[in-house]
Amino acid sequence: MLIDTHAHLNAEQFDEDRDEVIARARDNGVDTIVNIGFNRETIPTCIELAEKYDFIYAVVGWHPQDAITMTDADLEWIEELAKHPKVVGIGEMGLDYYWDTSPKDVQKEVFRKQIRLARKLQMPIIIHDRDAHQDIIDILREEKAEEVGGIMHCFSGSSEIAKMALDMNFYISFGGPLTFKNAKKPKEVVMEVPLDRLLIETDCPYLTPHPFRGKRNETGYVRYVCEEMANLHGMSYEEMAKITSDNARRVFGLPPIQR
Repeated sequence: MLIDTHAHLNAEQFDEDRDEVIARARDNGVDTIVNIGFNRETIPTCIELAEKYDFIYAVVGWHPQDAITMTDADLEWIEELAKHPKVVGIGEMGLDYYWDTSPKDVQKEVFRKQIRLARKLQMPIIIHDRDAHQDIIDILREEKAEEVGGIMHCFSGSSEIAKMALDMNFYISFGGPLTFKNAKKPKEVVMEVPLDRLLIETDCPYLTPHPFRGKRNETGYVRYVCEEMANLHGMSYEEMAKITSDNARRVFGLPPIQR
């Protein structure tokens, strides 16, 4: 059974067929889904989805693209929501230097505030890192993020950056781009991450894996990421599914599945 550690099933792209998408995921062997809410609009619907389905959990936080909109009241709201029994992490948080929607200094401050909150709550953090690898690592170190650890979501950095994250108690998660034929760097990095720190995800509706690249991503497509990871490691699909699922349950503190 698979765990999709990063989905956005409450996104508007699923408004017409959300329940069917979730049913297809179950048919594809997805046992558990961790869904992410990352601003004022998506956090409430993320919680609602986790309340509707017993196998869907929520992570709540503030995306760096929206950093300029976050207030102290929003941070207090996230802290209150973190008490919800279905909320298992804080995020996604981090830095995004690709989209120029929030100034870098604002992104950094919002990132630091959320790390501090996660340390206060003793909850894992989910990191969004786009074109900001070293700044991410520096802030994680300065804010003592190793106390809670978490996940480097849809990892796109080098083996060196991965090693620094691993040393700070982080897991490394790979999504659809791992399956792309030209994805040389992710395929190299995935071979250097210890098996007990590997995770799989979709980031649906984005980053659709081969052979559906260019279409809307679905959480059920996480199986293609698992297949590629298993092939790279020369092991069976079932072995990799068990490894990544056990890792996901460990980092999020999810109950063990009855096999």
